[in-house]
Amino acid sequence: MQNDSWALIVPMANEEEKFSDFVSAVQIVLDTVPYGCVYIVMDKASTDKTIILTKELALKDPRFVLLYVPENKNVVDAYLAGYKEAYKNGHSYFIEMDAGMSHNPASIPMVLENLKVGTNCVFGSRFLIDSSTLRVGIKRKVLSRGGTFLSNVFLGSKLSDMTSGYEGFDRQMVGLINQYKFKSTGHFFQTELRYILRNYRYVEFPIHYQDPSSNVSIGSILNSIYTLLYYTRKRIFFDPVQL
Repeated sequence: MQNDSWALIVPMANEEEKFSDFVSAVQIVLDTVPYGCVYIVMDKASTDKTIILTKELALKDPRFVLLYVPENKNVVDAYLAGYKEAYKNGHSYFIEMDAGMSHNPASIPMVLENLKVGTNCVFGSRFLIDSSTLRVGIKRKVLSRGGTFLSNVFLGSKLSDMTSGYEGFDRQMVGLINQYKFKSTGHFFQTELRYILRNYRYVEFPIHYQDPSSNVSIGSILNSIYTLLYYTRKRIFFDPVQL
């Protein structure tokens, strides 16, 4: 495995409609930045033709790998399955992003550039000067802004965006991620990641975010509250997270 090989981890479910657009955009990056491999993580939550399209793609382009994990219980399981498989395969850099073109694959080279100069974590932000959000509903905006505000207040973090799922890590960080027992089962996973890795070298980069899924379940919100309170309590009682 090349020292600068990189892995893109993408949980995917029911993305048949935008599958081709997403793959084409990622292939442009793969052609430009060598030694990349895309791990598409799927489970039983996907009920359309996305898995068929992924299998066909993997046969045509070996840079795409289908990781089918039917035992996954939630999206966090999917993220971790992707990280563990990519880590096992020896990659040096790891990028996580959403499918469906809500995240722009064209930003991948920027993430890699930051990682290759010694940054441990590269976090995408929707709230920097050069960022943008398009066709994002008010409910999602409130959850994103409110989640960031509450996390920074209760956890003492200082990031402009604590809930974005577009981020990159070096191999050391993914080794730590793979060993950690996360409390999150849903959207708060991104916040939890940022909190537990807050003392390592990180930068934020502007992202262009559009057309996210509006599906944020009550269960995911309740898990977010529980996890936020869990880490708040640890902070209050000087019981820091050890990584």
